[in-house]
Amino acid sequence: MRRFIVKTLPVLLLAASAVAAHAQDKSKIKVGVSVGNAEQTFEVVKKVAAREGLEIQLITFSDYLQPNEALAAGDLDANAFQHKPFLDSQIKARGYKIVPVALTITAPLGIYSKKYKTVDQLPAGASIGIQNDPSNGNRALLLLQKAGLIKLKPGVGENGVNATPLDVIANPKKLKLVELDAAQLPRSLDDLAAASVNNDYAVKAGLSLQRDAIAVEDAKGPYANLIVTRAEDKDKPWVKKLVKAYQSEEVRKFIEAEFKGSLIPAF
Repeated sequence: MRRFIVKTLPVLLLAASAVAAHAQDKSKIKVGVSVGNAEQTFEVVKKVAAREGLEIQLITFSDYLQPNEALAAGDLDANAFQHKPFLDSQIKARGYKIVPVALTITAPLGIYSKKYKTVDQLPAGASIGIQNDPSNGNRALLLLQKAGLIKLKPGVGENGVNATPLDVIANPKKLKLVELDAAQLPRSLDDLAAASVNNDYAVKAGLSLQRDAIAVEDAKGPYANLIVTRAEDKDKPWVKKLVKAYQSEEVRKFIEAEFKGSLIPAF
């Protein structure tokens, strides 16, 4: 009997290990995305993933704070809506144990206006809306600087040092920078001369980067969006399936054909 137990124990341990590994390899996951173009893209991702035996349930959000909170709390398995500077700021502020596992798309930021066709037309004292979260507010200020509307202190705005309106050292037109929640900016365009609007909110509001933006961020930069999971899950088999499905040629072709440059594959 003792010999039987000794011989059988390794087999039982291997079987238990296989069961545990299988348990980690989920066949159904919940992924949080922003409303709009991410939903469209993930409908294609879902089809590709299904062929690999992975069912994706999409959970949509209308702001940028809830998806990370839901992921950290275990209500989501992954999310796909944010760039790394925003993720880093959220982890620093809230202590989330979440990590990036793959690149998705770059969504260039735009300055939009319903009243003016170019940045040169903006009058003195005009009110310009920018995002009130550190990473996207920084991004907006860099775009205003690129457009020649303001100048920031040397050393801020890049390399992990977020700029704020207090870092503006030159403002020839004496523009009034109005900090608002990112989701409110499209709705505020009637009351502002112009506003910095994230791509997903712009699309939801019927704005076109090519048609309506008076200044556009460079396509290549540090603001590629990410798939993010909890740190404990990053190496699990279902994560690899999710990443493979998103970074497939089928999804790449969809992004390029559907969004025509307003979104760019980052993989």
